[in-house]
Amino acid sequence: MKKTEAFFESIMFRSRWLLAPFFFGLVIAIVAMLVKFGKQLMALLMAILGAGEHDVILSALTLIDTALIASLLLIIALGGYENFVSKIGVGDHEDRPAWMGKVGFSDLKIKLMGAMVAISAVELLKAFINVDTMSNTQLAWRAGIHLVFVISGVLFAVTDHIAEGKGGAH
Repeated sequence: MKKTEAFFESIMFRSRWLLAPFFFGLVIAIVAMLVKFGKQLMALLMAILGAGEHDVILSALTLIDTALIASLLLIIALGGYENFVSKIGVGDHEDRPAWMGKVGFSDLKIKLMGAMVAISAVELLKAFINVDTMSNTQLAWRAGIHLVFVISGVLFAVTDHIAEGKGGAH
């Protein structure tokens, strides 16, 4: 019976590698975001030459939005890989982010919610800049969705704080 148990436990432990393609897929998504960022940067440069301040601000906010999403993808890819698959062996490389190897699943959830709130805030700001092209109902929905993200983020943080206080792993 011990051999059977050891066999199944070995399979379960090795199954973590099934997650590796997911994290690699996020890296590919970052490349896609880079292409999108390049297109948006070109739009910003064109806006500087021929458009008003309004278009420049919207283009800049779109660049910020894209950079936030790409950063979020990288955090999830690196943190998820290190938490669930294997440690990334770059040693003490000078460019290794300080948070690598220290971000747990709970921290990833909080970072995800924080990024979602930031992305939502940028989108809401873009909507308010374009206020003349949107109805009050559309603006209310966007503000409501942003508020849901904010409240969810706070509730995630409170839940983690409570779990940490009761001896939960963080």
